[in-house]
Amino acid sequence: MSDLDDVIENRTFDEICVGDEAHLEKRLTMEDIKLFAIMSGDVNPAHVDDDFAKSSRFQEVIAHGMWGGALISTVLGTQLPGPGTVYLGQTLRFKAPVRLGDVLKVSVKVLEKDQGHHQITFACHCQNQRGDTVIEGEARVLAPTKKIRRPRTVMPKVRLTERGRLHEILTAADHPDPMRTAVVHPVDESSIRGAVESAAQRLIIPVLVGPEGKIRAAADSAEVDISDFELVNTQHSHDAAEKAVALARKGSVDALMKGALHTDELLHEVVNRESGLRTERCLSHVMAFDVPTYPRPLLITDAAINIYPKLDQKRDIVQNAIELAHALGNHDPKVAILSAVETINPRIASTLDAAALCKMADRGQITGGTLDGPLAFDNAVSEAAAKTKGIVSPVAGRADILLAPDLEAANMLMKQLSHLADATGAGLVVGARVPIILTSRADDALTRMASCALALLLADQQQRALASAALKG
Repeated sequence: MSDLDDVIENRTFDEICVGDEAHLEKRLTMEDIKLFAIMSGDVNPAHVDDDFAKSSRFQEVIAHGMWGGALISTVLGTQLPGPGTVYLGQTLRFKAPVRLGDVLKVSVKVLEKDQGHHQITFACHCQNQRGDTVIEGEARVLAPTKKIRRPRTVMPKVRLTERGRLHEILTAADHPDPMRTAVVHPVDESSIRGAVESAAQRLIIPVLVGPEGKIRAAADSAEVDISDFELVNTQHSHDAAEKAVALARKGSVDALMKGALHTDELLHEVVNRESGLRTERCLSHVMAFDVPTYPRPLLITDAAINIYPKLDQKRDIVQNAIELAHALGNHDPKVAILSAVETINPRIASTLDAAALCKMADRGQITGGTLDGPLAFDNAVSEAAAKTKGIVSPVAGRADILLAPDLEAANMLMKQLSHLADATGAGLVVGARVPIILTSRADDALTRMASCALALLLADQQQRALASAALKG
């Protein structure tokens, strides 16, 4: 940082001449809009609700008008005249919207000076990167008469933490062909709404499998229209699971989505040797998390299926998670094998498993990722912690996948991130011939949509892999 950046200095009334100018440039981001809405309380949906904004005259989210006005104030208060300036009045005319990604050039120019009162009138002008005027007006200020030169105050960094930040996964699943998905026993509001909204996002084509009367009652209660969807009537939840798996076996659907039934009911049918959905690998659950305090997507496994996995099961669990990471566009995910410590201890079984898994990766028994372990949680996600402990590793501090020692540890880690770190996640069962969207009955529709997006990405990759193998064959 230069000396000029370290200090903030004004120009006094006597130093300023008619015609003097100052300006700044600023790009509008969604974070700017949200911070301005938080500060002002202005949550007009035209600024903060993407769905509403699409139906507005501008067809997209736009900045608050006074966001541009605030930038004019920034120039006057920090550059010309600078510190000591007192705002007396401002007129603004809004000529065009400021859209996400626009770069505003904000300029002020001295029009006249009032010598007797030390007041200055400025012409104010904001234009975007295309040269279009978006705001214009005039400002009148009381200019400082004494020189002020101060160290520039370093402001704290602001990090927005919010639930529902799953738009990155949804965007990643921008795919022209939604997948046919058997929604198993969707007889409550949350599961039927999740299916309908996922269909609206072109993620899935729902095939509703369950008791017809209960499904229609849930749709009425949720106030959603299911008239366009295929409905397979069943007697009860067990029957729904059996018929949904049969649809997947025949290739009539590309994925399964759990509705309002127990996980065991659905997975019992999937792992049945007659199902045709089993592969050489065991099934495992992967949770894809968006953690506001972590700079990359984080996959955690296995928090739902394998309670105390043996070494061969852990190998499958890792390979399943790597495959999902590939579907998300990460072609060399870093896998941290977690334990309580980062050294091998014969009395801690998870450290021995970690060492064996790393050697299996060396021998090509696990492919497609970079493994290291054992690693304690802090060393897996914090480069500073790893450096302090002298750990030299391509994975430490930069993990993309966390393999927990057992279901208890994974489940606690997942819930701690959700409730203490404002993390949001989407879950998927992998290792079968089709993705299985395994959501909790407490999950909201957005979480179910994100899980559908994960499944769509994985199904797309699996189909491409099969096509590639067929060509090579």
